[in-house]
Amino acid sequence: MMRDHYIFSNGRIQRKNNTIYFINADEQKQPLPVEKIRNLHVFGEVDLNTKLLNFLSQHDICIHVYNYYGFYAGTYYPREKQVSGFLLVKQCGHYEDRLKRMYLAHQFLYGAVHHMLRNLRRHRPATEEIITAILLESQKLQMAKTINELMGIEGRIRQLYYSAFNNIIKYGFVFEKREKKPPRDPLNALISFGNTMMYQAVLSELYRTQLNPTVSYLHEPSVKRFSLSLDLAEIYKPLIIDSMIFSLINKRVITTKHFDYIEEEICYLNEEGRKKFIVAFEEKMKTSVNHRVLKRKTSYRHLIRLECYKLIKHLVDDEDYKPLKAWW
Repeated sequence: MMRDHYIFSNGRIQRKNNTIYFINADEQKQPLPVEKIRNLHVFGEVDLNTKLLNFLSQHDICIHVYNYYGFYAGTYYPREKQVSGFLLVKQCGHYEDRLKRMYLAHQFLYGAVHHMLRNLRRHRPATEEIITAILLESQKLQMAKTINELMGIEGRIRQLYYSAFNNIIKYGFVFEKREKKPPRDPLNALISFGNTMMYQAVLSELYRTQLNPTVSYLHEPSVKRFSLSLDLAEIYKPLIIDSMIFSLINKRVITTKHFDYIEEEICYLNEEGRKKFIVAFEEKMKTSVNHRVLKRKTSYRHLIRLECYKLIKHLVDDEDYKPLKAWW
């Protein structure tokens, strides 16, 4: 089974013949099963060379790099092999056409709001007032005529949604306001780290399809970012990341001791906390549900791939795109 591999120690990765090894600071050598690795996540200070990168590219392995504090730094994205000029033209056409772009942007947000409400309904009656407020605000989505209007409504919905966290989580975690750049408290640091892991999971699935990850619809395409992964991640952040956060905090798997500060201002998840979160994240992504259409067990990770395929069908005028709305 393909899996993601995480490197926290300092050292180097090198290729020898058709095998790659991670060698730590004590010169201990660990073989990495290339045929079973989907992505490499590098949190430590690791040396590598072009010989290794060429080899990883042959096996379609992305390398996601994080800095000392666990903040995402960048991705080595191998040469695209699943390319389609026809699909790229269609993808760009749906961006250039205002109505087509708005349709997709609406759908991404409908999926996101559905999963936000799903989370809150599991914590009734404490969240009842906020559920009502979100339902009223979400009715305005269908009236929005521009992306800016959509994003404004989405911002207000998410502000309401985050305000409900204080009715759900325990043990000293308090949500005051969403702060991303940089996060200044443990809850914001946990949300940011979780969202980063979600973005990379979506990006790795996009890479394995013919979609171009830089052409997006809800988020504005820009330089130096794979904005389509941001679009699709909107659907999955509340479904996967937020539900994980509630569980990890309330079961005391992650506590305030798992966070450190930079100059008492920037908060980040320390190495022990990152490891605990990643273990839970990988377990969540392997969790299977009975797919109503495929009539078989489907993992959360594969659901993301299926979302990409649904988007492709929409772009080529095969089937209207409808976002995943969890039924289980």
